[in-house]
Amino acid sequence: MTGPANIPASPYAIDVQNLTVGYGSNVLMKDLNFTVNNGEIFVILGGSGCGKSSLLKNLFGLYQPLSGDVLIEGQNITAAQGADRQKIMTSFGVMYQQGALFGSMNLLDNVTLFMQEYTQLTQDQMNLLARCKLDLVGLLPFANYMPNEISGGMQKRAAIARAMALDPKILFLDEPSAGLDPITSADLDQTILDLAKNLGITFVIVSHELASIYAIADRVIMLDKDTKRIIAQGDPRVLRDTSTDPKVHQFFNRVMSKEAA
Repeated sequence: MTGPANIPASPYAIDVQNLTVGYGSNVLMKDLNFTVNNGEIFVILGGSGCGKSSLLKNLFGLYQPLSGDVLIEGQNITAAQGADRQKIMTSFGVMYQQGALFGSMNLLDNVTLFMQEYTQLTQDQMNLLARCKLDLVGLLPFANYMPNEISGGMQKRAAIARAMALDPKILFLDEPSAGLDPITSADLDQTILDLAKNLGITFVIVSHELASIYAIADRVIMLDKDTKRIIAQGDPRVLRDTSTDPKVHQFFNRVMSKEAA
């Protein structure tokens, strides 16, 4: 699909330009520049407290950056207001770290919630689409279950189904594997890979789980708390095997630093 004739289609799903992230005078990350390609699985990683989740929330507009711009499919979400901003916001989906399902609603109703707010579909049409979303993540038999009646891994998959409610091209996932056992985490990784391959969805994921990062990431950026910048980017397997930066080597090989030894 191409945009209007006078507006060239963006070559990137996301284009981050000179972004500074923080709160008031507290700068977490500064002068970030990177792009996310259409259809790739892009992972943001780094040590605890470096600002991974804050960066993610700046990317999808929950937080306003201290400076800089975020373009989503060529549209500047940082500067957009009103109806223009709302249009951009409905072009992607978000899964928060704990899933954030509504406990008083079954899985089907959780998925139809955003359809009720942003579409003119009938209830039967919304239910049909919600069942399709749940089927994509392997949860169709559990459509009428409440969130507290399913496992943590299933809750994460249900949250992904809800994030897909409006057929977004981009999904933002915050620590999807957090709190999951290795087998459940691997199942979730496979779900993400299947959605990227079969639907062409672009994923932007915050994670520190190495097994998951190696399994799904096409490309990563690594944030550094000390310099407040990106210190590595590329294929995580290549970074693991070839990086000469001590912090990058330590992260990818889980080597104890000399200071901690």
